[in-house]
Amino acid sequence: MKIVYKESNGNVCVISPAANWSQDMEILAQKDVPTGLKYLIVEDSFVPSDRTFRNAWEISDDELTDGVGA
Repeated sequence: MKIVYKESNGNVCVISPAANWSQDMEILAQKDVPTGLKYLIVEDSFVPSDRTFRNAWEISDDELTDGVGA
């Protein structure tokens, strides 16, 4: 699982938990997503594996529905 959010400048950010993370992804999102920014918890396959155009990846604010950073 990964956490996706969008910075205020429009950049899409991805948080990947450490291999030994054993708690709920919601806890990680509340801890690591900046305050007030919406996020989405996704399967690893949701994030493109080809990093060639990683700065061109976009996500709609409407898709970020799992919560807001604390």
